[in-house]
Amino acid sequence: MTMQHTHTPLNSDSPVIELTEVAYEVPSQEHGLLSILKGATLKVQPQETLALVGRSGSGKSTLLALMAGLESPTQGEVRLLGQSLSALSEDQRAQLRALQVGFVFQNFQLLPNMTALENILMPLELFQVADAKPKALAALEKVGLSHRLSHRPGLLSGGEQQRVAIARALVTEPKVLFADEPTGSLDEETAHGIQELLFKLNQETQTTLVLVTHDLEFAERCHRQVFLHQGHLVNRDLSPLEA
Repeated sequence: MTMQHTHTPLNSDSPVIELTEVAYEVPSQEHGLLSILKGATLKVQPQETLALVGRSGSGKSTLLALMAGLESPTQGEVRLLGQSLSALSEDQRAQLRALQVGFVFQNFQLLPNMTALENILMPLELFQVADAKPKALAALEKVGLSHRLSHRPGLLSGGEQQRVAIARALVTEPKVLFADEPTGSLDEETAHGIQELLFKLNQETQTTLVLVTHDLEFAERCHRQVFLHQGHLVNRDLSPLEA
């Protein structure tokens, strides 16, 4: 199937992501309903780098999933690339993500039976993007892995696997890259190399980067940091976030 771009064109000064009074609750045996997010309001601008920081279990990954339309809020509105996600069907949300959004995860999520090149080709071939192979090869070169194109993930180090995952995420030239603890399973030196790569590619591709991390040094390299504390988005000193 060939995917058509259906997103509303964004003005350069329009937020790429906008949360308005977003709440998210999940059923809980102990509490009936457990409140993960309470009245979150946030705007993310084009080409911004934003770190979502908080303790383990504070809801950082949930917030990322809400921003990407992978989860729906209990209350409030999420707009992604000019579209109100609640106004879209699941298919339309999937289509918006397919070519406009990239994802990088802590555990890489590469397909083990495919080579590095085949993993990067997969999203391009799935949506019948023209010149898929040259684009995949160029993406591998950008992350410094041209010499490993025919290796399967099992033959790559953790850092190399994450570089392949980053290449796969960026090969469709998305407007937004969501990275959920992208260095969480890597040693310190390898993690630093992945951080350098993410910021370098963010500048080169002019993609908006939204990053979940518990690493404060990593977070502080972003333009802005937002902390999750007891369901609220706050500044580092725990003062309320200005909308």
